[in-house]
Amino acid sequence: MTRDASELAHRLGRQAEAVCREYLSAGRREGRYWMVGDVRNTPGRSMFVRLVGPESGKGAAGKWTDAATGEHGDLLDVIRESCGLVEFRDVADEARRFLALPHPEPESAPRCGLKTPAPAGSPLAAKRLFSMARPIIGTLAESYLRNRGITALHGAGSLRFHPRCYYRPDEHAPTETWPAVIASVTDLDGHQTGAHRTWLDPKGFSEVRLGKAPIDTPRRAMGDLLGNAVRFGVAGEIMAAGEGIETMLSLRCVLPDMPMVAALSAAHLTALALPGSLRRLYIVCDDDPAGEEARDSLGKRADAEGIEALTIAPMLGDFNEDLRLRGLDALTASVRVQLAPQDVARFQKTAQLA
Repeated sequence: MTRDASELAHRLGRQAEAVCREYLSAGRREGRYWMVGDVRNTPGRSMFVRLVGPESGKGAAGKWTDAATGEHGDLLDVIRESCGLVEFRDVADEARRFLALPHPEPESAPRCGLKTPAPAGSPLAAKRLFSMARPIIGTLAESYLRNRGITALHGAGSLRFHPRCYYRPDEHAPTETWPAVIASVTDLDGHQTGAHRTWLDPKGFSEVRLGKAPIDTPRRAMGDLLGNAVRFGVAGEIMAAGEGIETMLSLRCVLPDMPMVAALSAAHLTALALPGSLRRLYIVCDDDPAGEEARDSLGKRADAEGIEALTIAPMLGDFNEDLRLRGLDALTASVRVQLAPQDVARFQKTAQLA
């Protein structure tokens, strides 16, 4: 096992920056290092990963140190902690998946050594599901989003693709498998608490189903969702929050540099935990009674915490409808007049030059 771990760590080190972008998406590159809060992908700057260096020994690429805690390790540790894995077998499997390496032939082992199944719907089950999925680029998940007009997929490490995700219509029905977008739900510290699944139609996109699978409930969430969200970018003083993943990704096509979160429902948007650094919150309101109630409730709570709350409303039912049916230029113009003046130059500049 030691030799296998060493070889995997060396291979990961050769792709250190790609590993960091995948598993430490809350950080960013600064010179020869990747800076992030800690090995569990918390936003911050206390942990640094070497992106260049020899394959082994002092200063090796992939080695990291957390200046705040004194912790240190290699990229296998990053995979273990960021994915919430426990057994080395699972860490190695995830590393091989990332590196596109074949799995070794299974060895005979006593059944007591097998991994204990996670309780259905639990945060641990959500972590395992997300760790088994792969990045969306080049998959049906990417095609699904692009067919919905969503082209701003930078920093979308919270989304992955699973080609055969389990779906069970009810407790009495047999289990089915469908391809799915898997979204990581995290808390304010970046720890994964749940997952959201959007099952997709393997036959492709249609205007009737908009690419979702022909099943009764093509969207389901699992794990600990209250107060948490699917996150795109690292929140600072300004953030946008709304319900749906596609809604927020559509808005991100217009405001590509603004941090955003998808709370997954109106009820969870109402209960969204707000970062302590936040000074202005854009509440993305769906055009329905539940969305308006969530907007009012979250706005009052933000105001009580000293956070300026502004509403961004769609022209139609939601921002993905605006993007698909009205187009990017019309959506850009509609959003522009709803932003604080200083945020127009800060967040729409990139979109206008793209």
